[in-house]
Amino acid sequence: MALNVEKKSSIIKEYQLKDKDTGSTGVQIAILTARIKDISSHLNKHKQDKHSRHGLLKIVSKRRKLIKYLKKISK
Repeated sequence: MALNVEKKSSIIKEYQLKDKDTGSTGVQIAILTARIKDISSHLNKHKQDKHSRHGLLKIVSKRRKLIKYLKKISK
């Protein structure tokens, strides 16, 4: 369920603000969004996977906090 290297690097290249930018808020949100999509598709097949569901909720919470932070600093 983890992102492979090629997919993650393409997401970073798409959302980076400057060269060698891998940790900005926008990049982190994009990576978390891709992970959420992957885990959601996994959960559609495996409905009883409680551990993955718990991990999904943690990732969604982390992304929500980052979006809130991004809105706050962009005012």
